[in-house]
Amino acid sequence: MKKQSAYLLFISVWIAACSFAANAQNKIFFASNPVVAHRGAWKQNNFPQNSIASLKHAIELKCTGSEFDVRMTADDILIINHDPEYNKLPVEKTKYKAFAAFNLANGEKLPTLQEYIKAGMKNNTSTRLVCEIKPSEISKERGKAVAEKVVKLVHKLKADQRIVYISFDYGILKRILELDPKAITQYLEGDKSPDQLKADGISGADFHYSVFVEHPAWIEMAKKNNITLNAWTVNEAAGMDWLISNNFDFITTNEPELLMERIKHSRTSMGWKLKCCDEFNYFGLPDSTKWVYVTEGNSPGWENNDAHF
Repeated sequence: MKKQSAYLLFISVWIAACSFAANAQNKIFFASNPVVAHRGAWKQNNFPQNSIASLKHAIELKCTGSEFDVRMTADDILIINHDPEYNKLPVEKTKYKAFAAFNLANGEKLPTLQEYIKAGMKNNTSTRLVCEIKPSEISKERGKAVAEKVVKLVHKLKADQRIVYISFDYGILKRILELDPKAITQYLEGDKSPDQLKADGISGADFHYSVFVEHPAWIEMAKKNNITLNAWTVNEAAGMDWLISNNFDFITTNEPELLMERIKHSRTSMGWKLKCCDEFNYFGLPDSTKWVYVTEGNSPGWENNDAHF
């Protein structure tokens, strides 16, 4: 009897150990860089935007995220497509079967959301799937119905931990949170402050780069509220450097390779910290909380014998 009990105990421990090992092996460790490939990493290899090929390349680059756009056909099939039309056919008024005749430039068929998520889960332990749900051009209610179908599919595929939901439609994000209070959501429009996002349970401010330039105080406000900071779509080195120096959590770009290089050679990657920044994007005198007037110029030698005019 004692031998049997010992044997059963050994089997239980072995099963638990195998389960723990499997869970550890499947655990996702997202890349520590802030690079989000906009519609996948498509530009360098001339892949179609929003294609599975561009998604796979973003994963190969180990971007922390790969963004894609979701719309729903007339027969309620969720597809990956940025524009409201595909091959001149309006997505929301056309059945999915009609799109089958038109492949992407690399020969791929227009992917469904299910196919896309499955491809994004394969051999991927570093890259978030940043799911942009496009507002419906038919009605707000249809937009929420799309959100419901997306969340249901994400749960079915057990992809919850990999997905970040983003949208220009605030109602879509709020509906997602009703369905899944733990969902990570980011708002794209840029017309709400981080304080407002916090009050509504939205996880992140994912605004156009210009919004943060116009409202620099929102950066610190977001950090105080634990609202993640993301900026789109930043393709120039100067903008990338500004966002890196301000410690943005995510930077969405069509140039992930360039952004990786800018991060690699940035002062912040060397341990430097930005102490003061001013874009002077306002009228009037300099901000007195950052700048003071030095008036010793009337004293001989103050100007270090430089020529002044």
